[in-house]
Amino acid sequence: MPRYQTIVDAMLILVRDGQVLLAQRQGTGYADGCWNLPSGHLEEGETIDQAVIREAREEIGIDLHPDDLRFVHMCHFRNPEGQARIGAFFEAKTWAGDPYNAEPHKCAQLAWFPFDELPSNTYPYTAAGVQDYVRGSAYAAVGWGAPAQAGAVATPQR
Repeated sequence: MPRYQTIVDAMLILVRDGQVLLAQRQGTGYADGCWNLPSGHLEEGETIDQAVIREAREEIGIDLHPDDLRFVHMCHFRNPEGQARIGAFFEAKTWAGDPYNAEPHKCAQLAWFPFDELPSNTYPYTAAGVQDYVRGSAYAAVGWGAPAQAGAVATPQR
């Protein structure tokens, strides 16, 4: 049997004043109109934290240092089409620069949301990761029919 292979996503939970930064997708061909965390795929030769730092610079124009990041959650996600991926979620409470939409061809807008008021069109993978971050859950399997689905959101205790 062949070894399992999957896409690895590097996800950034950027926290300011008790809110999380989300980006609304556009022009990507997948989940356009949905809200997502600043994130992207792991590229050959980089570590996941390096990918988070790269994606933060590319997507929202901020600079992060590895010491700014804290690993907070991992999600094994399968979308309705059956495609799977693994997302590593990192929290940053400090960074250099002001977040802005650095990829307007892929992002309609950025906005800060209270953890318990995510938009209804937040991509399920993102919503699950943020909700599990709030609960302090280190791992979830979403879309596999497992009981680890995300539940109600509360204000983070971090």
